[in-house]
Amino acid sequence: MAEPHRLKATSASPGVATGPAYIAEPPATALMSPPAASGRAELAAAIETAIGELQHLAAGADTEGGDIIDFQIEVLRDPTIAEMASARIDAGENAVFAWVATLDGYVRELESADEEQLRARAVDILDIKNRVLAALTGTPVEDFPLGSIYVGKDMEPSRFLAHDWSAGGGIALYGGSAAGHVALLARSRSVPMVIGAGRFATEEGQLIGVDGDSGVVILQAGKENARPLQAEHLTTSAPITDNGSPRTADGLEVLLSINVNAPDEIDRISAAATAGIGLMRSEFAVTSLADAANEDKQLAIYRRLLDWAGTKPVTIRMLDVGGDKPLSGLETSPDLRGIRLLLARPEIARVQARALLRAAIFGNLRVMLPMVTFPSDVDEIRNIFREEAAAFARRGIPHRDPSIGMMVEVPAAALMLDQFDADFFSFGTNDLLQYVAASARDDTDFAAYSEKAVPAVLRLIAYAVNLAGSKPFSICGDMAGDQRKTGPLLAVGIRHFSVAPAQLPAIRSAIGALNADGTRAAGE
Repeated sequence: MAEPHRLKATSASPGVATGPAYIAEPPATALMSPPAASGRAELAAAIETAIGELQHLAAGADTEGGDIIDFQIEVLRDPTIAEMASARIDAGENAVFAWVATLDGYVRELESADEEQLRARAVDILDIKNRVLAALTGTPVEDFPLGSIYVGKDMEPSRFLAHDWSAGGGIALYGGSAAGHVALLARSRSVPMVIGAGRFATEEGQLIGVDGDSGVVILQAGKENARPLQAEHLTTSAPITDNGSPRTADGLEVLLSINVNAPDEIDRISAAATAGIGLMRSEFAVTSLADAANEDKQLAIYRRLLDWAGTKPVTIRMLDVGGDKPLSGLETSPDLRGIRLLLARPEIARVQARALLRAAIFGNLRVMLPMVTFPSDVDEIRNIFREEAAAFARRGIPHRDPSIGMMVEVPAAALMLDQFDADFFSFGTNDLLQYVAASARDDTDFAAYSEKAVPAVLRLIAYAVNLAGSKPFSICGDMAGDQRKTGPLLAVGIRHFSVAPAQLPAIRSAIGALNADGTRAAGE
């Protein structure tokens, strides 16, 4: 069989995926035979239909997805767009052509903008255009097969959100943007994605690979006898210990846990293949103020994770909301995020503390605090847990005090880690890189700045590891899932990695190819 052809692209979301190609084409055929009677009323009805569909989609989305859908609904409700299309209809155009011409002009304007952030928003308007067009013509946008690799010029955010990614799959775009909403969603859900591959030829259903770590598309020679993708950097199998963790080439056990956003992400993963859950981002499951006030709902979420893990640890991060991660229904100042918001709104922290205290009796639960800056942050949350536990004891409600640790994602905290009364630490490299590089994550140059800041962050982690003393520590940010960083992280003392489920094979393989000091093993 001929060797696969490798196309250089740009990574937008890490991970490796293989599957049959799904070739996305624009819905141009819908314009060939527009409805005969299609005017202002039909357009207004189609817009309302699209808004209803988006609202239904938002109901099942997390905070990030919900924000994107809210933006699209806001655009659809902007009377300016409808009036521009209506003016064309009044001039004699069919509503379908009037809508397409109006939105295409908006898309072209965004695509020609100087700023990448504005150019990346063009696909959101294209998404809106296609959704209303589908309602006008009675040709709804269809989902694509589970486990497929989506291939196209770009991908609409609502299409990403409507698809079930639990069966795997990936995205390979001819164009696209790392600053776009789909790239943001792909990273948050660990869907491998590459952009800027240029238009390439592949057949519908042909096996195709996406290597989001290296930024490569792998085209197989044909459908028959095609083999699953094995990326060039996944060549070594590490010995596995009884708790699902790999060993380095010279025999050191390295714990390998998973990050999860929602409980259903564990359904396709065996707990035996991991050291447990190193990070559960509770804000992806508790997405509204109503959820944050619902103690029993939170208890059910946490218990499901604990039942899956058995005796292995499950680390739940308390709500990391606020700032650029709003909690639906909660209005707050932009400088309140994570631990600061929890302490400013203790009623939210107390409900979550009660759910966690009750859940702890069902397994090995650990609680992690987000965006900690000062030792008093941990002390004040500990007091909340003590008070709620005392109230449970007086009422005879079963509960258990969990270990309480903290994220190390603020440089000030890393530099004085020995001053914190925390039971364990976990390095959140996404925010560490942002603050060390002095660059916001939505900055178009963030990727370049953060890569240049990696050596500084590694030095900061090495310093903090020394301060941690005998307390357990791990790493759970994006650097943990990047096998190019595995060696440097081992070298600074990291012995516990927590990564997205899709990244387990790559990191397990990378660990097995290295010695405990991060150097490459002989013969590798």
